[in-house]
Amino acid sequence: QVQLVESGGGLMQAGGSLRLTCAASGSIFSINAMGWYRQAPGKQRELVATITRGGTANYAESVKGRFTISRDSVLSTMYLQMSSLKPEDTAVYYCNSEPIYFGWGQGTQVTVST
Repeated sequence: QVQLVESGGGLMQAGGSLRLTCAASGSIFSINAMGWYRQAPGKQRELVATITRGGTANYAESVKGRFTISRDSVLSTMYLQMSSLKPEDTAVYYCNSEPIYFGWGQGTQVTVST
């Protein structure tokens, strides 16, 4: 059973940058698409970005041009480089496959202040 552990969140001022890391306890090489999700207070969890095994990335319109997803399938690690952060990016960020296959990790909190 693969477990996902997210890290790298924190408190940032608007305009700042953060890099999130998702570490899988087992191989994710066979998983075609992995993604980053986020859940803001009082809102449903939403898909932020996905990346295929071949490296094709897709982004939600709200983060396009500001976030970059990457993946190292050999190391079973995925990253989300976030720049030009906005207060509306405040949320708990999770990683998982797309579609969802694994259990959810604990997530990592990202808080962006004005």
